[in-house]
Amino acid sequence: MGKTRVSIVSYLNSKPFLYGLNKSLVANRFEMSLDIPSKIATKLSYNLADVGLIPVAGLEDLNDYQIIGDYCIGAVGKVKTVVLVSDVPLAQIETVLMDYQSRSSVLLAKVLAKFYWKKEFNWENTCNDFQNKSIKENTAGVIIGDRVFDIENKYKYSYDLSEEWFEFTGLPFVFAVWAATKNVSNEFQKDFNEALSFGIDNISEIVEMEQNNYPKVNIYDYFTENISFCFDEDKKAGMNKFLELARKLEPVELI
Repeated sequence: MGKTRVSIVSYLNSKPFLYGLNKSLVANRFEMSLDIPSKIATKLSYNLADVGLIPVAGLEDLNDYQIIGDYCIGAVGKVKTVVLVSDVPLAQIETVLMDYQSRSSVLLAKVLAKFYWKKEFNWENTCNDFQNKSIKENTAGVIIGDRVFDIENKYKYSYDLSEEWFEFTGLPFVFAVWAATKNVSNEFQKDFNEALSFGIDNISEIVEMEQNNYPKVNIYDYFTENISFCFDEDKKAGMNKFLELARKLEPVELI
């Protein structure tokens, strides 16, 4: 029987999952690939992966899928690594640059703009290193992942999008879930879930492994206070609310 192809991001927030899948007793059943979030849905759609940590906005791209496992990348309030940054306050922003690595975060910004901030922006695509070159004057940018740590104090204003969502809805936000595009057995789901759980249960060891790679970040606090891994009923409600609002937006091109 061939290995199950698993696509996962390499951001800090997914390190517990990566650790669990690589170190668990069933690690030899997985063939891992590291991708940026916006590519995972594409790989699942084109049968280049069997299971992926897919941004929730990308679920709409799949014809047939099932969400597996009891874990996700979520947040209850401030997430720290999904932000809208600018040199001017929200009321003065005219253009928003969309992180090319993002799916759910860009859509989240659009949902917040329409239904919470009541703002209309010009939305523009981006390319590599936009977060250091193109954000100025009335142009803001949605930035996700580890690059947020590098620009944490670069811009005068920073709006945490998960925190804004929580203030708007009172619900957690789910950025990514584990989805499979082929039928997986109950046994596989059990083993996969146990592998993810193994990573979550070894946060302290992962912190020790990664701290030198993120010298300015309190990784333990990030894992335990900002990222919420349990895909519980509140998160499912938050995800469903987000997708409901996203469907009410005018069709837009997402990278």
